[in-house]
Amino acid sequence: MFDHAEITVKAGDGGDGIVSFRHEKFVPFGGPDGGDGGDGGDVIILADRSASSLKAFWRKRQFKATSGRKGMGQNKHGKNGESLTLTVPAGTVVSYKAQVGGGSLIADLDQAGQSVVVAKGGKGGWGNARFASSTNQAPQTAEEGTEGKEHSLILELKLIADVGVIGYPNVGKSTLLAAVSAAKPRIASYPFTTLEPVLGVVEVGRLSFVLAEIPGLIEGAHLGKGLGHDFLRHIVRTRVLIHLLDGGSPSPAEDMAQVNTELSLFDSALAQKPQLVAVNKLDLPQVKARQEELRESFVSIGTPVFFVSAVSGEGIPELMAATEKMLQSAPRPEPAKRKKVFRPQPKP
Repeated sequence: MFDHAEITVKAGDGGDGIVSFRHEKFVPFGGPDGGDGGDGGDVIILADRSASSLKAFWRKRQFKATSGRKGMGQNKHGKNGESLTLTVPAGTVVSYKAQVGGGSLIADLDQAGQSVVVAKGGKGGWGNARFASSTNQAPQTAEEGTEGKEHSLILELKLIADVGVIGYPNVGKSTLLAAVSAAKPRIASYPFTTLEPVLGVVEVGRLSFVLAEIPGLIEGAHLGKGLGHDFLRHIVRTRVLIHLLDGGSPSPAEDMAQVNTELSLFDSALAQKPQLVAVNKLDLPQVKARQEELRESFVSIGTPVFFVSAVSGEGIPELMAATEKMLQSAPRPEPAKRKKVFRPQPKP
């Protein structure tokens, strides 16, 4: 999966100021005319619609902006370094890899067009012309440019979808998504067929919402087992969850409880998201035969349940209508906020 990457970014260094004197009669040393060095370029991360994954950051992990040029005589300013812009998909969270005392979040780029400077370029040094005064008319001092910032970053893509379909592997999530949208996920009879989340747009009457099929979950996913965090991180932004269960399982109710436990252990807020529970594979005779038995098992724990067949389409319109209705009242997730940190700069 290409939804997580670790990279190193280095901003450009500032160019050095220089010591230079012009040739002018009656002026000591000809008069100072050393120019300032140029500023180093920044490293910027931009959320762009053209990007769909973080795959590019698996091939290359180190990025550096251009440094500023040194100053020149005749008070000529050195050329500023060019900034480097890295494009990522909307929904990418940018954090410091190592941050003492927390506060590692840099930005949550949840909309296309948003950007953040992740490494600030160094400042160009002053040339000797800057140091001229009535008591020091021929300064032979110039500043070196400061170094650009360097950071190790973590890029983490969290899908932006209204509804997420969750459940164990092979419960029919891909088939459901294909049945209700134009998405074409990979469908097969073995576990972890889907290795990356797939999005589809579902239309209910005149309304529509984005549905995400989330890769299958196994016990211990909150510890990273199976697809682990690759599964769980994509649920964070969803507003409603469709919990799909296999009607052929010995106990779908216990399967539901186990998946919800994994959600809670990963992030307690995930377990609080509104859920619709649906038992799939009603097209199979053995599931149809025990439908009432399964219904009673969910009634006993106070959980309303839908019975559907992603293959035949039975019960799907009712499930999608209920999902759209739940979305109307579901709270929207609040964007992550970064605390402002004040870093006083030393006096020159």
